[in-house]
Amino acid sequence: MNPAVAFVFATVFLDMLGFGIVAPVLPKLVLSFTGQDAASAAAIFGVFGTVFALMQFVCSPLLGVISDRFGRRPVIVLSNLGLGLDFVLMALAPTLGWLFAGRVIAGITSASTTTASAYIADVAAPEDRAAGFGVLGAAFGLGFILGPAIGGLLGSVNPRLPFWTAAVLGLLNAVYGFCVLPESLPRERRRKIDWRRANPLGAMTLLRSHRELLGLSTVGFLSVLAGTVLPSIYVLYVSHRYGWDDRAVGISLTAVGVCSGIVQAALVKPAVRWLGERGAMLAGLLGGAAGMAIFGTATTGLIFAIGTPLMALWGLAPAAAQGIMTRRVGASEQGELQGALASLAGLASLGGPVLFTLAYARSIGPGAWNVPGAAWLLSMLMLIGAAVLAVGVTRLSSATARVPAPRVAIAEFSDS
Repeated sequence: MNPAVAFVFATVFLDMLGFGIVAPVLPKLVLSFTGQDAASAAAIFGVFGTVFALMQFVCSPLLGVISDRFGRRPVIVLSNLGLGLDFVLMALAPTLGWLFAGRVIAGITSASTTTASAYIADVAAPEDRAAGFGVLGAAFGLGFILGPAIGGLLGSVNPRLPFWTAAVLGLLNAVYGFCVLPESLPRERRRKIDWRRANPLGAMTLLRSHRELLGLSTVGFLSVLAGTVLPSIYVLYVSHRYGWDDRAVGISLTAVGVCSGIVQAALVKPAVRWLGERGAMLAGLLGGAAGMAIFGTATTGLIFAIGTPLMALWGLAPAAAQGIMTRRVGASEQGELQGALASLAGLASLGGPVLFTLAYARSIGPGAWNVPGAAWLLSMLMLIGAAVLAVGVTRLSSATARVPAPRVAIAEFSDS
């Protein structure tokens, strides 16, 4: 692994570990502020999730454009610092309003992951970028696998302890980035901020500048939208249809995370080498669609579980698609590109849970469609549609792409 990529992997992993640690206890903390009123707590927690995604949608383009002007390192370091201090705020929160403010800040600072993706585009050779993006995806997954387990243990001691632990991780991450992480974007490749593009609507200007960018960003949107089915209904579905208890659900979710991590960390590079970026992207989308088909039609829990490794191949698609898209923009536009893509992902995260929970409710409630796996099958159709679109928009010759700038040489790693 490129040493610079390894450093960014560590940064993203620590960020996601912090978010994972607070995930099991945040609903309980909200519940404590509502006087143990479960219905009110559920509604408030839904608002928290919506606001978090909304902040990512709004702020990702802004941070991407800022990183194109001032470099990736200061944005990553300051975001980590802000995230650490935000966890302190949530650990001390005396009221629900303070906790809400903490979620708003967390949504803003977590948008720095777009800058981490731009960092990968800066330091990796064009042919290695897909593998680098896969490594970042693995960091996300690993953080969310380990985080909830650690958070559950800490929360059993004190419901505020996970927040303090996440705060320490965030602040140490900021120190780590300040002392160790090198800058990836030289001054001569930076550009002035165009405030018209530092917002979700303005960010679309770059995506419309090239046929493949527009098409593949739509593919990415559909992929993220389809993926929201997992956190939206997974636990409800397997508990209701197969009678799985908490232990079985936990084991199955760990299997999902492990399989996805293996694909993104170990299989992206060989898949791109054997199939090319276009082929790897299509294999990932179709693998995900096949997994969703199994999830939606499985009559037993065992058959459902068999779909997990197949569904995990989905992890090939985002990394390969990003690898293609980074070739279509210049070195000074990588932050803007990643910000625009993250904004679209935030939009999908806003609408997806509502769509899939309604589909699931309609499939099992009064007057149901008698298709209990309807939500999974809807996700499958989205992925098939994304694959068809990807085939169409990537037919253009690579000669139409802009020639990417040479890979950045980072002095700190020149002897590696």
